[in-house]
Amino acid sequence: MSRLSILALDVAPEASKPVLDAVHKQLGVVPNMYRLLAQSPTTLQGFTSNGAALTKTLDVKTRERIALAVAQVNGCDYCLSAHTYLGLNLARISPEEIALNRKGASSDVKANAAVQFAAKVVRERGHVTDADIKAVRDAGYSDCQIVEIVAVTAENVFTNLLNLVAETDIDFPVVHAAEGA
Repeated sequence: MSRLSILALDVAPEASKPVLDAVHKQLGVVPNMYRLLAQSPTTLQGFTSNGAALTKTLDVKTRERIALAVAQVNGCDYCLSAHTYLGLNLARISPEEIALNRKGASSDVKANAAVQFAAKVVRERGHVTDADIKAVRDAGYSDCQIVEIVAVTAENVFTNLLNLVAETDIDFPVVHAAEGA
């Protein structure tokens, strides 16, 4: 059971309801993480605004690959479950690729550099080397895209930490970090 309240939609703060309605319209459901965030309308709005902006950066497969790697590094079962589901059903990533992503890798050469870099950013708390930056550039990423990789990584660290603190009830097919990668 979650350690922080997962609000029912009818008791969410009024300021959160338009965002929750938009999430429901987009996904057909309102996942527990959004109902957790709804307790703070400002945080919910900031999170969804940031997420919407980041959809205009890297392609969906790369963003999901990064999310899987970050969730695995941080041991967040909620996010790993959510992004495995989204990776398979939204981004159309194969189960074999998802397994690689959880290990901080990809079968796609360019995506591999981004996923490895994102995992290292998390493991090393941003203390990457010049060689790490060079590897991402050599794979074809611009400095702008490196900033975007870090932004997507940071967004996922936030959700990992929130769901680990809350022990959010998983409302996706369950995947455990301890069972992979």
